[in-house]
Amino acid sequence: MQRKGLYKGVWIISICIIILKKRKKPEMAPRTSRVRVFFAVLVAFLVLPLFFPECSSSSVLIARASAPKSDVDLLEFPLNLEYLEAEFFLFGALGYGLDVFAPELAGGGPPPIGAKAANLDNFFKDVILQFGLQEVGHLRAIKNTVKGFPRPLLDLSPSSFAKVMDNAVGRTLSPPFDPYANSINFLLASYVIPYVGLTGYVGANPKLQNATSRKLVAGLLGVESGQDAVIRAFLYERKRQLVHPYGLSVGELTDRISSLRNKLGKEGLKDEGLVVGKEYGAEKEVNGNILAGDRDSLAYSRTPEEILRIIYGTGDEHVPGGFYPKGASGRIATLYLKHSI
Repeated sequence: MQRKGLYKGVWIISICIIILKKRKKPEMAPRTSRVRVFFAVLVAFLVLPLFFPECSSSSVLIARASAPKSDVDLLEFPLNLEYLEAEFFLFGALGYGLDVFAPELAGGGPPPIGAKAANLDNFFKDVILQFGLQEVGHLRAIKNTVKGFPRPLLDLSPSSFAKVMDNAVGRTLSPPFDPYANSINFLLASYVIPYVGLTGYVGANPKLQNATSRKLVAGLLGVESGQDAVIRAFLYERKRQLVHPYGLSVGELTDRISSLRNKLGKEGLKDEGLVVGKEYGAEKEVNGNILAGDRDSLAYSRTPEEILRIIYGTGDEHVPGGFYPKGASGRIATLYLKHSI
């Protein structure tokens, strides 16, 4: 719909220019032509939104046309994680996701597997719902800038998260970890997700060529960082609390999850739990680590390849699995799937 509106807009602008060119006087051609062309374009952009509301967004009209192909790829790739976060948070708080809340953003993609309402107390339900609404905004912002793609198949079932926790602790937990069982479990499951997207935005930002692209990523990174900070703060407050019935504390589990992500990413230390040793980061005088960062307390960065290795749970960007049983979408992800080994 937006593309059709844009084509109509370009057609109207072209007609305006042709008409004005035919009406110009020969002796005034050079200067008057430029003035009239500018006037035609200005009028068209002011009038078009009245007739074609789908073209009213400046980001749709300008950013889509001007973003380099490399920028488009880097802006589309994060949709994979934004879809996952939106569905997980919305389902956790409301018991339903994009297909009910914002079906136009799902793009006709398959519904997520196993997602459901979590047994959250009122406070955390409010927080998680806010996160879900923020993710809806992120999806909308990205899709207003680049074409994007439909929601990929997501596996948000308890068994999918249970596999992550089993891999993190190095043994099969009994009973299997259920992210929807209570607030602490849901927060621990949430710890798995936003930070990965955060590091992806940090990694993408210096590679972007277009100012509009960098502005968008900066805005996305700001809120994703805030979500991660909120999740870490709530968990840090409970770092010594045992997660029933596994005999592991919240702090120990976050450390295990971060270690797993480092292992899967295969690019060294880019992740830290809530309680770390002195060899980690800038916080050498304390064991607490409420925010993750390098020795200068700067956010770590990850490439799309590293992110795919982590979210697939396979340690290989060519082999799908985990939260994306059929693989992630977008040109970057599908390129690796086509060249699977």
